[in-house]
Amino acid sequence: MIRRILAIGGGEIRERETLTIDAYIAAEAKKIAGERRACGLFIPTASHDCMPYYNTFHKVYTGIFDIKTDVALTVNREFDMEKMKGKFEKADFLYIGGGNTVYMLEQWKATGLLGLIREAYERGVFIVGLSAGGICWFEDMYSDSVVEGEYKMYRGLGWLKGKISPHYNERMLDFDEIVRYNRFCAWGVENNAAVEFADGEPVKTVSGGGKVWLLDGSSGEKIVKTEFSA
Repeated sequence: MIRRILAIGGGEIRERETLTIDAYIAAEAKKIAGERRACGLFIPTASHDCMPYYNTFHKVYTGIFDIKTDVALTVNREFDMEKMKGKFEKADFLYIGGGNTVYMLEQWKATGLLGLIREAYERGVFIVGLSAGGICWFEDMYSDSVVEGEYKMYRGLGWLKGKISPHYNERMLDFDEIVRYNRFCAWGVENNAAVEFADGEPVKTVSGGGKVWLLDGSSGEKIVKTEFSA
């Protein structure tokens, strides 16, 4: 199975800002589901399991795209591994919401949810994430998860190579400076834009108005990516 991750830079789903990207996700989920009704599993750990966030996801994906939804909750509750496995087995895609990336990863590891996400990824379940949910898969991620407003690089899961900043249109100047100073390459993904990886390689971008940038700190070059050669 092809292992796919779609990293969305940001955007308010409740304001329908990411609707173009949501439509792409829904279409891909329906392809995976075939004749079944597609199902999306929402994982709001980064927002401390904010239920209004899930309700918004449900309104968009069920109300607009006729996709069944469920939610994986782990915060301040007993974790039932067998029940959670059942949710993952039914999902055609996982949608990981935004919030505190560092907290999210710690919670996933503590509860065992990370193992279920990894198993789903390996068997070809489409992995989608916005902001925190979009950057956690990379080797390094630009975030203010520990102290709000204090941005720096944190280690990610390393499932995807490289470094990344979400909300790049809001953090461009600071992130560009870090990239140039350290002379590394990185992704800058704006709000309402996404970059998709298949088996670890970038294959396409999806935009609702934002841009995906590839930054080269050694040369100072910045490229807007819209397509990738085979």
